[in-house]
Amino acid sequence: QVQLVESGGGLVQAGGSLRLSCAASGRTFSNYAMGWFRQAPGKERKFVAAISWSAGSTYYAEFVAGRFTISRDNAKNTVYLQMDSLKPEDTAVYYCAATPYFPSSRTSEYDYWGQGTQVTVSS
Repeated sequence: QVQLVESGGGLVQAGGSLRLSCAASGRTFSNYAMGWFRQAPGKERKFVAAISWSAGSTYYAEFVAGRFTISRDNAKNTVYLQMDSLKPEDTAVYYCAATPYFPSSRTSEYDYWGQGTQVTVSS
């Protein structure tokens, strides 16, 4: 089992930045590639970004367009999502998740999920 706890969400104005964190515990964190997803009200959960086990490779959804950066610190068992130039359409609950596959944008390939953190971007 891997337990994941997200933090860092909040309310920010358009054009602003937020840094999300996801702390992992349980099984060896470095055995898993990690991903971030988001889900807006009434919509399906959507892939945002993923990072490989060693942090040597990253993979982003097209709509990220260079605004978001995923990173991880295996010594701290933590994965991050730096979000810059935020837009109102980025408003959603953001989830981190762990997977044995990389790269993967499919929710079905992620074995463990956090509870999510709300990000709200005002216009």
